[in-house]
Amino acid sequence: MSSVAEILIIRGLMPIESLDDISGDPATDELQIINLIDKGVLTDVQVASARAAQAGLPFVELVDFPIDRTAVSLVSATLCRRHDLLPLSVAGDTITVAMANPGDVFALDDIRAATRMRVNAVVAERQDLRNAMNRLLRADGELSDLTTALEEEVKPSADMVPVGSESFEDDAPIVRFVNLLISQAIQDRASDIHIEPAEHEMRVRYRIDGVLHEMQRAPKQIQNGVISRLKIMSDIDIAERRKPQDGRLSVIHAGRKIDLRVATLPTVWGEKVVMRILDNSGSSMSLDDLGLLKRNFDVYKKSYTKPYGMILVTGPTGSGKSTTLYTTLNTVAKPEINVITVEDPVEYRMAGINQVQVNPKAGLTFASALRSILRSDPDVVLLGEIRDHETAQIAIEASLTGHLVLSTLHTNDAPSAITRLIEMEIEPFLVGSALDSVVAQRLARRLCDRCKEPYTPVATEMAAFGFYIDPEQPVPTLHQPIGCSVCSNTGYRGRIAIHEIMAVSEEIERMAVRRASSAEIKSVAMAEGMLTLRQDGWSKAQMGLTSIEEILRVVA
Repeated sequence: MSSVAEILIIRGLMPIESLDDISGDPATDELQIINLIDKGVLTDVQVASARAAQAGLPFVELVDFPIDRTAVSLVSATLCRRHDLLPLSVAGDTITVAMANPGDVFALDDIRAATRMRVNAVVAERQDLRNAMNRLLRADGELSDLTTALEEEVKPSADMVPVGSESFEDDAPIVRFVNLLISQAIQDRASDIHIEPAEHEMRVRYRIDGVLHEMQRAPKQIQNGVISRLKIMSDIDIAERRKPQDGRLSVIHAGRKIDLRVATLPTVWGEKVVMRILDNSGSSMSLDDLGLLKRNFDVYKKSYTKPYGMILVTGPTGSGKSTTLYTTLNTVAKPEINVITVEDPVEYRMAGINQVQVNPKAGLTFASALRSILRSDPDVVLLGEIRDHETAQIAIEASLTGHLVLSTLHTNDAPSAITRLIEMEIEPFLVGSALDSVVAQRLARRLCDRCKEPYTPVATEMAAFGFYIDPEQPVPTLHQPIGCSVCSNTGYRGRIAIHEIMAVSEEIERMAVRRASSAEIKSVAMAEGMLTLRQDGWSKAQMGLTSIEEILRVVA
């Protein structure tokens, strides 16, 4: 029987001279194969296919394989993960199982014992198999089992909130329920977890790719236990239920540390808790990852490479403003410059920069902190948000005295930032002089690369939506969402940013001085080459990154 290495050579995937290195010892040959994978000569899929041929078994790719969920339910998730296997289908008294290692006789014996069926093995690539397990062996079933058990265990008197934390440290079902909620949200790429009390139950929703999805309904009896557990983890006062509170917690998931920002809000049916998942890996992004079109990138780069001036990023909550600012900081931060941030709260911890947490109770507001850090010899200052006249005034003055200032502002588009600052009683000539560029942005869902479907748009329909097709140019090909197992049948996976970047030219500066309206400023900015949010979205739809429906959803 040919070895895996010999099969790879026969298929032309390994160099023929590798025959000389084949020892016949499986362990030695395996090391040679791993070395070739590391060098990029072989792929994991090619090796897995060769393993299947060597074992005389079929090879399957699970991305679009029709997996029978009934078959999956016959084997416990623990057993599947222990042996790297996944049930695919059942026919009569035979269960078909995908395995990474078809020679694992102990795994086959365990499956036979668990199902009392004959086992038909097929081979799958290990990472493909684990991705399928993450999709199908979700914690939802375990959560449902826990909520049922808790409903039976918890007595009506448990609706009272304990004042101490000791009872929750030992209350394993509540602790396990909370841990599962958080780990499942991270696994599902959620950005927020909403725990919402209702009259007769507690609802859990995850925000995935900007859209809320209901994931779980739990009995009302465990509501206060779950909320108190989260408060303990976040170092929040569990006895205070009448006013909003904020906290922070950290968890370890798949070997990496994930921070969560926690906010409580009293409602008529109890306290609502929202947890924002802060993945620190985002702080290591590069500007290329932001998806800026060439014109926008050139304008933005010209701004952040200046030694002074102000850059504002605008947009609603959850539009990716912090990601853009941190990515910019990651680009400009160097050992030879001093970077200081003032934030409320500090969302991402970054090495090499000085981050200050606002603390109003101690008298450390945005304005007072900003005054203090300007005496600490900064080169670049990041201000979490401009909220009032005092903060805006100090930030403007800082940008005029040799500092690069980055901050956020809540406006609907880039030109409105100028009129907003003037409404905050900043002198118009200061606004025009200090402001260098304004970035407005939104987040749209990215089309799933595996299932998106091309189509040719009708020019009249596009025009009705404000998207114009040049009759002298070929009609662009757009894509629409379909849905598959990879994207959980939504048609979308991940998100992309849509930008509107306005450079403050001399003409716009003069318009600021004479207090021109945002509509007039927008008209001039477009004449100077600014792409509006809708135009940028239209370009990205033509690139096949998102759909027209998404652009219309996020851009007015």
